[in-house]
This record gives sequence, structure tokens and C-alpha cells, in this order.
Amino acid sequence: MNTKTLIAIGVVFAAGAAVGAYNVFGPTYADVVSAEPITVKEPILANVLAATPIKEMVTGTRQVCEDRVVERRAQERFGDKDGMVVGALVGGLLGNQVGGGRGRDVATVAGAVAGGYAGREIDRNHTGGRRYNETVQDCRTVSEPREEVVGYEVQYALEGEVKSLRLDEKPGDTIQLGERDKVIGYDVQWTHEGQAGTLRTLDKPGERLPIKDGVIIVANPAPMADSQG
Repeated sequence: MNTKTLIAIGVVFAAGAAVGAYNVFGPTYADVVSAEPITVKEPILANVLAATPIKEMVTGTRQVCEDRVVERRAQERFGDKDGMVVGALVGGLLGNQVGGGRGRDVATVAGAVAGGYAGREIDRNHTGGRRYNETVQDCRTVSEPREEVVGYEVQYALEGEVKSLRLDEKPGDTIQLGERDKVIGYDVQWTHEGQAGTLRTLDKPGERLPIKDGVIIVANPAPMADSQG
């Protein structure tokens, strides 16, 4: 066997050893069984471009009040019988001055009756006590048409499109159009040579995950990853 033949055999053996070493020490992979997305709700916000008031004529009511001055009379001491009471007293006093004994008593009674009658006639023609003025307030409800803002025509931009809608209240710089699911990670189940486990990743994995020193390598793990089984 010549030298060239020995060299060729040596190259073949070296190549076979390299392949074997790669198979033994090269990277291994776990199979991804499933990758369930983890979602949270987030608001759908749109930028407000314009908010135009919508006005309509409506019929409303309001209360109108006015002050006016009225004349009053002060209440008398005996109500509306001052003349009769005073007349009876005066008549009784005058009758008491007439005669004596039983006759004086009769005269007193007669004087009181006569004075009361005269006072009553005066009361009939009497219009009350001292006059004074008082301010009172008269209020009434009136109906009147008026222009009123009943809503707003709002133009907004969302994902490159300009749309419009009607709102009851004037919006701010943004409006919320609902909610949507936002994926914040994935719960991944894997298997490898009879073993199984779970972990959490931020990005969706492929069909396999590399393993190094018995540990699955994840390029972008989630901050709160589950322990592997």
C-alpha cells in the first residue's frame, strides 16, 4: 500500500469521525406541540379631526317674574268692628252721666246700644286702617323657540382612514371606538425524548425550539415565564 492510498483512507476516517461528532455534540431540538396566544383588552382610540355642532330649533319654557306695588291697609285693633266697639264704649260712658240709680243703669245700657249702632254704621262705610305700599312678585311661565345644540358631527382618523359619526357630547382629542384583543405573549407546550413542559414567550415560536445543556433556548422569553417540565 503506497503513501497516497494511506492518505486517502485517513481522510475518509477523519470525515466519518467529524460526522459522528456532530451527531453527538450538535444542537438538538424540542418539538412545539402548541402555542396559545395570551391576550388582553386594549381600547381602540381614534384621533379627532373636527367636531361640528348640530343645532335645532326647539320650543322651551321659562319663568318670567315681575315686581309690582300694591296698596295695603294695616289691620285695626278690633278687626273691622272698631267703630262699633268705640261707639258702644262712648255711648255707655255718656249714658252713665244721666240720672242716678236704676235710671243711670238703664241710660248706660241705652247709651251703649245707641253708640254701638252708630259705630256699626260707621264701620259699614269704613275702608280699613292705615294705608301702606307692599311690593309683590308675579310669575308666569312662557313658551318660546330657541336654537339648541343637540349633538356633534365628529370627523376622526383611524388607521389611515377618515370617518365620521354623531356624538351627544363634544369629544376631546381622541375618542374610543371599542376594544380589541392585544397579544402579549404565547403559552408554549413542547416535548423532547419523552419529556414535556411549558414556557412563555413574547414571540410566536416555530415548530421546534433548540435545546442546550438540557435547557430550551428562547430568543425572546416573556418576563414571567412558566417553569419547564
